[in-house]
Amino acid sequence: MATALTWVDATAHRPLLSTSNYMSSPASVIAVNAPSTDPTDPSQHRVSGMRRGWITALIVGAPLVLAGCNAYPSYGADPGATKQGSDTFKLYSGMMTTGIVIGGFVAVLILWTVVRYRRRSDEMPKQFHENLPIEILYTAVPVIIVGFLFFFTVLTENNVDATQPVNATVTSTGRPVVDITVTAFQWGWRFDYTGLNVGVVGETTNGPNNKGPQMVVPAGETIQITLVSNDTVHGFYLRDFNFSRYAQPGVTNIFDLNVLHTGTYDGQCTQFCGLYHSEMLFSIRSVTPSAFESWASAEVTAGHTLQGSPSGAGNIPPPNTRTTPANAGPSVASSATPKQKASA
Repeated sequence: MATALTWVDATAHRPLLSTSNYMSSPASVIAVNAPSTDPTDPSQHRVSGMRRGWITALIVGAPLVLAGCNAYPSYGADPGATKQGSDTFKLYSGMMTTGIVIGGFVAVLILWTVVRYRRRSDEMPKQFHENLPIEILYTAVPVIIVGFLFFFTVLTENNVDATQPVNATVTSTGRPVVDITVTAFQWGWRFDYTGLNVGVVGETTNGPNNKGPQMVVPAGETIQITLVSNDTVHGFYLRDFNFSRYAQPGVTNIFDLNVLHTGTYDGQCTQFCGLYHSEMLFSIRSVTPSAFESWASAEVTAGHTLQGSPSGAGNIPPPNTRTTPANAGPSVASSATPKQKASA
């Protein structure tokens, strides 16, 4: 009569019955195709090496693929028409690329963990309390990444905010500096070229292409702008420049702009300042240095000087003043437009 023997299946972890009495009882039975758990098995090293290879390829390859498309992908942003705006755009693009690479890497790790450690049996997984190397890694890496982004943020801010000395006529490299005082008022702009005796002023949409007064600047040269306000808070904003500054009463903001290319760029007030805020427009036209000199000469000849005003806008207040019943002369008060009377 055959005697029942109990075998241990190493893969299924449940008892098996055998009626064989022709051989001795084996200590265990291992499936032929079961993966080896022997750490000395070369196949284990190959699998581990393949995993490390895929992870390394992802970390190294993702930035290269993005860089191959464009050194600075736009991600919907404007590349910037000024040196300062271009620096801001590069910072934005770099941060977006860094975020995509890190987010992709984290997503791959999550998916790999879900697949690799998915439930295979009812057996309790191996429990452990800590893993010091991993804890140090996931603490140090984010700190390094944040420090890296912080460094380039400070560097970009310093480049954007850097200005030539006030009233400088040339840069350290000998390039000309054009000084322009921009005065915001309800609801228009005045551009005074202090070194050229040129004054340009306009209200709301009165100007080229019905987009308000136009500031003309030379491309490739430093434009130093002194921004002030006559009444309330206004916003000096140009989308193509990736740039905005407040014009505030009693506060003088000074900044430099270096327009890279010729062209016309639209601007507007971005701070609600009253009834005609939405029509408080302006534009900047960048021309070659020789064309700029010709334009400045023509403006002076036409009488558009610091003390004068363009035809039809003689009631516009001079820089840093406010037209009110207390300080306006009879001729100014009588010729004030309804918009100016509403602001007074």
